[in-house]
Amino acid sequence: MTRPAGTAISPTRIVPRAAFWRGPSRLVERSLLVYKRTWLVLVSGFFEPVLYLLSIGLGLGTVIGTLPFAGRDVRFAAFVAPALLATSAMNGALYDSTGNIYFKLTVTKLYDTVLTAPRTLSDVALGEITWATLRGSVYTVGFLAVMAATGLAGSWWVLAALPASVLMAAAFAAVGMAATSYLRSWSDIELVQVAQLPLFLFSATFYPLGTYPRWLQLVVEALPTYHGVDLARSLALGDVHVGLLGHVAYLAAMLAVGVWALRRRLAALLLH
Repeated sequence: MTRPAGTAISPTRIVPRAAFWRGPSRLVERSLLVYKRTWLVLVSGFFEPVLYLLSIGLGLGTVIGTLPFAGRDVRFAAFVAPALLATSAMNGALYDSTGNIYFKLTVTKLYDTVLTAPRTLSDVALGEITWATLRGSVYTVGFLAVMAATGLAGSWWVLAALPASVLMAAAFAAVGMAATSYLRSWSDIELVQVAQLPLFLFSATFYPLGTYPRWLQLVVEALPTYHGVDLARSLALGDVHVGLLGHVAYLAAMLAVGVWALRRRLAALLLH
């Protein structure tokens, strides 16, 4: 049988996808098609951390000068930029794993339809987490380009902060989706934003952890954002040590718990 002229061949027809990924990939492909016409919505959340960098990092940074980090002084902008790199990944993941998921779950009933096909709860969970992670990754890559353009990516070590930020995006995507499954109305989404803001501001994002009183340091060290911020900052500034594995373990555990909780919630909501 010959292929009609002008018909494109999907890459997945040439290289078969792994069986475990076929189901989740369909959810990712759907999201790509949806955002193809509304790509401005996809990238809109990228600008918030960039504005923070330009106004606080580069603007206020001229007043503050330098901050101590790992036994040396670094420019305030160089201190803040990796933290904003990590939080941009968090923002991208949360934008997609909260409001968008609530819309699909309760308004369009998308997942009820998906499960009528040969798809499983794991396909839904992994597919949507992957897409939210991809959105966070897009923000991260874009922010890294801004860092390079403003002279804040002076070392190749900054590239190591990219996978760290992607892990942070995946962790927040999983937990964000699990939390969204408990929302009762659109107004409840504001609760996510209420939690997101202090996570962003009080995770040693703009100031070293040592500037806080000890009791507050313990609180900050328990926050997931702090682990992503400190991991990205340490890698970007070349302070690589074995202690960073603790941050990786924290975020990986957060991802695993989020996936587990999300699958249980989807089973309770959809298999009834």
